[in-house]
Amino acid sequence: MGSKSNRSWKFILVMLSICFSRFAKAATMKYNGRDSASLDDFLQNYSSEKFPTPRTGVQYVVSLPANFTGMGASFVRVRAKTFWERGFNSSSFHIPPGILPLPFAKRFDLVFQNLGKLSSRYYNLPNFTLITPVLGLVVYDRTHLSQRGTSSLGFSVKGNPILVHFPRISPPEDRNLTMQCVRFGADETVELGNVTAANGCVARAHGHFAIVVPSPSPSPSPPRTAEERLLKWWVVAFLAGFLGLVVLLLVAAATCKFVKRKKIGKMERESEISEALGTMWIGRSKMPSATGMRTQPALEDDYVP
Repeated sequence: MGSKSNRSWKFILVMLSICFSRFAKAATMKYNGRDSASLDDFLQNYSSEKFPTPRTGVQYVVSLPANFTGMGASFVRVRAKTFWERGFNSSSFHIPPGILPLPFAKRFDLVFQNLGKLSSRYYNLPNFTLITPVLGLVVYDRTHLSQRGTSSLGFSVKGNPILVHFPRISPPEDRNLTMQCVRFGADETVELGNVTAANGCVARAHGHFAIVVPSPSPSPSPPRTAEERLLKWWVVAFLAGFLGLVVLLLVAAATCKFVKRKKIGKMERESEISEALGTMWIGRSKMPSATGMRTQPALEDDYVP
């Protein structure tokens, strides 16, 4: 009897401390999220439509629409007191006892997500590569759902942390790359941590989790050898000489054409200055003809035989 009373008092004290406490989120960097918050709300609303009256403590697997093929989702409705005393275990999350939602709600939903092949579409961390699918743990208040709509909650983890287990891990080809746990929080905040011996992650808050490795930096181009540099200069010199020859030929052709036109123009001007000749038609041809003779013909003598 005394142990139950002490447990109840402990439960009440923790609940009061949660109501007046604040969380400080340590953000080390930002991630590029694409409609991640909208995805969380959609999965919660879709789960509620598929199972409008779920039983408390039963985990339901949600069949998602065709455009979410490769993604998995499930949810379970729990009571705060039972959750505090027993915690909850799923295939990917081990939530120990002694944890309550923030702000407090008597009844709430735990939504579990596995983004699968669509992970990089919604969560993309610069300079890092995902080697596991993104697993999500999102908490929603169900107490006043019909009055104010879906309301997301948080967790207050004071004792043992939450353990995240990844079903499949694709180790990096480069063994020198260090695997790291990443937690994608609200407002595009990111927290990095070490991977446990069992290829899992430790968390003290809800959110989305994955294991990443640093993206390999592009290898620098090798320095050019003396032969490559010499070949480059030969190619440049050949192209320059060829272009110079083409320009020289074009200039010579233009000069010849100009001189020819000038010569023809000079001849035309001289012909205009000289005496004009008449013209006459012989058949179908037009021929020049003189209007008269400059020297009249004269016989050498008047002797007529």
